[in-house]
Amino acid sequence: MALAAGMILPLVAIGAVYGGFRAMSTAGCSGTVRLSVAASPEIAPAIKDAATRWLKTEPRVGNECVTVEVTPVAAAEVAAAIAGENGAKLPGVGQADGKTQVPQIWIPDSSLWLQRMRAVREDLVPQAAPSLARSPIVLAVPEPTAKSLGWLENKLTWKQILEQIVGDTRINPGIVDPNRDSVGVSTMVAMASVRDQFGAEGDALTVGAVKALTTGKSEQPSGLLARFPRDADPRTLSTAVTLAPLSEQALHAYNAAGPAVPLIAVYPDPAPIALDFPFAAMPRLSPSRAAAAEQFRSVLIGTDFRNLLAGHHLRANDGSVGAGMTLGPSAASSGGVTPVPDAAVISKALQMWVEITQPSRMLAVLDVSPVMRAQVPGAGVTRQQVALQAAQGGLDLFPDSWAVGLWSFSTGHHELVPIGPLTAQRDQLRGAIGGLKTDTKGSSGLYDTIFAAYKTVQQGWDAGRGNSVVVITGGRNNNPSGLTLDALVGALQKAENPEQPVQIIVIGIGTEVNQAEMQKIVDATGGAVFVATDPSKIGDIFMKALALDDGR
Repeated sequence: MALAAGMILPLVAIGAVYGGFRAMSTAGCSGTVRLSVAASPEIAPAIKDAATRWLKTEPRVGNECVTVEVTPVAAAEVAAAIAGENGAKLPGVGQADGKTQVPQIWIPDSSLWLQRMRAVREDLVPQAAPSLARSPIVLAVPEPTAKSLGWLENKLTWKQILEQIVGDTRINPGIVDPNRDSVGVSTMVAMASVRDQFGAEGDALTVGAVKALTTGKSEQPSGLLARFPRDADPRTLSTAVTLAPLSEQALHAYNAAGPAVPLIAVYPDPAPIALDFPFAAMPRLSPSRAAAAEQFRSVLIGTDFRNLLAGHHLRANDGSVGAGMTLGPSAASSGGVTPVPDAAVISKALQMWVEITQPSRMLAVLDVSPVMRAQVPGAGVTRQQVALQAAQGGLDLFPDSWAVGLWSFSTGHHELVPIGPLTAQRDQLRGAIGGLKTDTKGSSGLYDTIFAAYKTVQQGWDAGRGNSVVVITGGRNNNPSGLTLDALVGALQKAENPEQPVQIIVIGIGTEVNQAEMQKIVDATGGAVFVATDPSKIGDIFMKALALDDGR
């Protein structure tokens, strides 16, 4: 038997296409069955080692010899190549890089990719794709930070985790873009469950946590890993990433390199969807290739393969570990697995990420008419104070990619800060909000202000952003010389351009806001109305409003 072997190039950047490993048996063959295998970089070395062992047994399909070529390549690149070859488009992934070839066997890091592909077109990938390995998703925290938080051995619920991300200054979170990363998708699905379970409180926590994660977003896992602290001094910890979702495999590989600050694995409860490395023999293979693929799959099980996986910090597909792999004290040795959800759940979680993190262009309009002087029952503060507190809190969550302007209104409206990049005017906006005073003598020109604000945002419409008007008000329109409700609705309908959508979001404080009237206004352009009869809940409502889809 003759054996030829290529080399695996160093995994310097996940997402690139690497040199592949090719093995074949050729003695006494009437022909050759060639199998190309595209495997996620985490498992590719174990697949290569298994192929080497298998080829030594001189496998045949009939009288044809078998060639196996293993290429480590990130799942997003293969997904884009498959979609592109079939004239399809996978949302959030972008175009194929032109270098990645569609393989006969695809081993992505997660079945989440197969579900996303099936949502585009069911025949792009096989219906059956058994898992080869497992790597739970953990939250990676530098050891000094984990000690200060008391997280060394505690299991935390997702609600507790999101509360810490939003409210604890010791946590600087990061994440890899979920559109191109299975760990990110799994994290978004878990966070979306908090949003669904806890209502307005869940909305506020999820929006706040996603926005915080955005500040530490990386396009590739290698970029995220590079942002963890290189030493444990307080200044470094205050600027480095101190919490990020990773696979258990990535965390163990990071620590195996001997960093000055090791990472601690926090296992959230319930467990996110683990990486499961499905073996996907692609549709429409020739009979000989399909037979060779099945033969190859049959050797990727058992004790020997489990030990190969352990050498690369991966568990077997049943959650057990092979020789040489040690789990942390809080890690379950096997146990139940959170199932991969259907495509609709995945799509909803990814849409949540897009809606919250997309760059936005927003004009905030704050009511300072006399109605805002009214006290909030039992709270000892006015509606104006509650509104300003909500606006300041929202401003702190807006990422630097946003453009925001500020108006106030009573009988008429006043531009306080024109719409502009937050990087240049965050402090100016904060000062303007803090300096607002309630008008003691005016009326409420709400309708005229809404129309003027809509036209202002529309005139500077930005195709690369969500464009919106956010009105925070405590009362109804009571300016007899201004627009009527019907006149406003008609003017908005006439001004609307479906190709350049501008949504109007009305956030009402207290019982004097007529929700039916406000709904007629937003129905004319798209948007939503939120009314807090308990004004102490305005902060939660403000967070929910910011997560709205802009209709593009």
